[in-house]
Amino acid sequence: MSTEANKAGFYRVAIILGLLSAIGPFAIDMYLPALPKIGQTFNVGIQEVQLSLTAFLIAQSVSQLFYGPISDKVGRKPPLYFGMAVFFLSTVGCVYAVSLDMLIVFRFLQGIGAAAGIVVARAVVRDLYTGVEATKMMSLLMLVFGVSPILAPLVGSSVIALSGWRSVFTIIAICAGLGLVLIYFGLKESYPKVKRDATPHQGSTLNAYLILLNDPKYMGIVLASSFALANFFVYLANSPFVLIEHYNLTETQYGIAFGLNAAVFFFSAQMNAKLCQRFGIETIIKFGIWTSTLTMSAMAFGYLAGIDSLFFFMGLYMIASGAVALVIPTTSILAMESHGHIAGTASALLGTLQIAVGPTFVALLGPYMNEEPLPMILAMTFCSLVSLIFVMLTLTRKSQLVKA
Repeated sequence: MSTEANKAGFYRVAIILGLLSAIGPFAIDMYLPALPKIGQTFNVGIQEVQLSLTAFLIAQSVSQLFYGPISDKVGRKPPLYFGMAVFFLSTVGCVYAVSLDMLIVFRFLQGIGAAAGIVVARAVVRDLYTGVEATKMMSLLMLVFGVSPILAPLVGSSVIALSGWRSVFTIIAICAGLGLVLIYFGLKESYPKVKRDATPHQGSTLNAYLILLNDPKYMGIVLASSFALANFFVYLANSPFVLIEHYNLTETQYGIAFGLNAAVFFFSAQMNAKLCQRFGIETIIKFGIWTSTLTMSAMAFGYLAGIDSLFFFMGLYMIASGAVALVIPTTSILAMESHGHIAGTASALLGTLQIAVGPTFVALLGPYMNEEPLPMILAMTFCSLVSLIFVMLTLTRKSQLVKA
């Protein structure tokens, strides 16, 4: 096959995997500006409305534990078909929800469906690529993935203004249908039966998980990544109330503010492949988490000292977002590097812990959160500090993934 054809195939896989893995986050980001409106519709408070987000994230987290081992046994495409079908049907249910409880149930089912795209996308990357090439693919996937948080809040706020928050779920359902089409026509099976038969027998699913849980480097990297991402989840759950109700932004202005942070994150992620090739993947992870932690600490001290400025918050959080972008894709690659034979299971545990930590913090801290920015900022800073501790405890040896 020609070099041009190889490149075309490389980018085609990146686009399709990016779109499939972005459908779930799109279902979060697009409806974030609607959280206050949903509360008004069902006459409930902040904590109750946040349950619709928490239910989605918990379901998405736990479901990954099942999709990963299944994809190692039956291939990557069947779980994708199932997940996208569940996601489509539950999204239609959200459109017609007549109570907050009903909306929460359908959001939970949405999370079950969305988990498939996230788990399988990482497993496909590990099936096809390793090392710097895998980092390049993951960075490209993150670029496509990044369209969601950049555009989704803007689209969502516009749709909400024109036709109400239920129309958001109509658009999401259309995207789910497109996902099913892409799986069928655009994605080849990366782990066919001949590969599965050639893979050494690993025993039960439980044994595969025990292998991962007993690998201190895998677990350390995954927990570092999970707490780094928890910073974002705390922001995700509370920023609509802080920015819209405390700083008096409109839904559209909130969408722009959210999109700016997302743009910084995902454009920064595109630097990963070149930086890792030059300096080593572990060095880049350490640099990213140190920068994020110091920036969040400066923000926390500023607010404790009496600063209450939207521009101060936005400026520092953009820096922290850009730094975390150097951590999330690279930790995913490094964690799975030694576990290609159980890539689906490794991806599942990685994804489950990444998503579980954030919603757990959101749920535990919910009673202490309000429209003020300080509680949110302190929680985000704490997550960054814990991530830094895991990084420094785990990555003590010089990276092997240096210049290719």
